Amino acid sequence: MDRDRLLNELLPYRMQAIETLNLALNLNTGWGASPMTLYAGDKLVIEGTLRGFTNPCIEAGMMHCRALLEFLGLCDKNGRLGNIKKRRSTDIGIEDFNTSSGAPLTKVAPADAAGRYPGPSGEAENALLAVFQVTNKGLAHVTEDLNDSPEHARLIEIASRGIPVLMVGCFYKPMGLPAPNYKLTHRPRAG
Repeated sequence: MDRDRLLNELLPYRMQAIETLNLALNLNTGWGASPMTLYAGDKLVIEGTLRGFTNPCIEAGMMHCRALLEFLGLCDKNGRLGNIKKRRSTDIGIEDFNTSSGAPLTKVAPADAAGRYPGPSGEAENALLAVFQVTNKGLAHVTEDLNDSPEHARLIEIASRGIPVLMVGCFYKPMGLPAPNYKLTHRPRAG
């Protein structure tokens, strides 16, 4: 494992994909299938609807959410948030790293993950579980889950805000590392 690449490129890339998921969910809510044009320099390169951008961002972001939750040691255990019991030999998890004092990091406890959310812990658990449920059903099979279930869309939006916070608080900070630069800048909707 190339530790520096994982810490400075791969994990921040996944966190930025989750930040993009959050942006796409908010754009989808506010703008829906509005017309979109994309320019490269001064050349028009794509015409379509905003969903041509938001849908792939949502789908990719969901997979990155799941990957980081699993990296932290979390999984869906029969409809409850639980810990992964056994990893594949090629998996990399939080427990492969040490704190700044040298103690091994441990898988994030479900109660700790849910407890870091500023709202009700049950809502936090449901948001993280929705990631597993939607990636299992909604992305692996042809469904209309997020469109048909406003509750899942709301929970995924909560998860997309919480997972980077879990990564920083449970992984980067205990190792004495600064949070990676994963935040996006964008213009708010005008008009």
